[in-house]
Amino acid sequence: MSPSQYPGFDRYGTDVLSADPHPVAAPVPKVPAQVGLVVEDAETGFTGAVVRVEKSGGMVVVVLADRHEKERAFRLGPGFWVDGKPVHLVLPPASARTTRARTASGSRAVTGARARVARASRIWVEGRHDAELIEKVWGEDLRLEGVVVEMLDGVDHLARAAADFAPGPHRRLGVLVDHLVPGSKESRIAAEAMRACGAQNLLVLGHPYVDVWQAVKPARLGLTQWPSVPRGVDIKVGTLTALGWPAETQADVARGWKRILGRVRSYQDLEPALLGRVEELVDFVSAGPQ
Repeated sequence: MSPSQYPGFDRYGTDVLSADPHPVAAPVPKVPAQVGLVVEDAETGFTGAVVRVEKSGGMVVVVLADRHEKERAFRLGPGFWVDGKPVHLVLPPASARTTRARTASGSRAVTGARARVARASRIWVEGRHDAELIEKVWGEDLRLEGVVVEMLDGVDHLARAAADFAPGPHRRLGVLVDHLVPGSKESRIAAEAMRACGAQNLLVLGHPYVDVWQAVKPARLGLTQWPSVPRGVDIKVGTLTALGWPAETQADVARGWKRILGRVRSYQDLEPALLGRVEELVDFVSAGPQ
């Protein structure tokens, strides 16, 4: 059969110049370099939050700081990524160029960032009150790092629980223990667990307080120091009784803790002996490969 038998048939197709084989790419969006915005430099891979925008060497630069406060300056303009997409950074409003927002833990606040997918690594704490205190002060940082805090419900069986968790290079485990002082039962348990699992993948740290309640600065409750509770008396019940608060039931204990936790506004309301240990654990579990 001949193509001429089919009117309108074009054996060579349409005009090849009628459609552009190289369509124009969508324009890269312009994003203001607001303080706290998480940005990645496409060339070096350096990722950090915007700290400030300033003039340097005759050009405008954006200064980024990573989680460890390491700062690097880059020329403002194209060549950046935000949320995995290329952007062109531009000057933010003048009022937003130098303000440094902070989280409750004292870290630089990050705006516009989504929580990281949870790591396999974990932080364990002894109980609910420890977890709630850490969430209140470090919750924003933990979500950004993809670190999950779980309750251990006591440390007596820490070595066995840690072995079941099977920590490794991609699965680190950090544990926060109450009353971790030399010669204590807790110190012996911690040492046993770390020997069994290896210190490179398991880190057990603690504070000297019998209960995490005492890691809240007493001045936040109008006290000069926390009450001294006699040995053999439950630390929470004894504390509430000494303060003149209801302490008869578990509900009373829960209400007392909520009252204490409500006085905590930021890391400044906590004792340094707790602050340093939590920061170290967060760094430990977030430093390992995902």
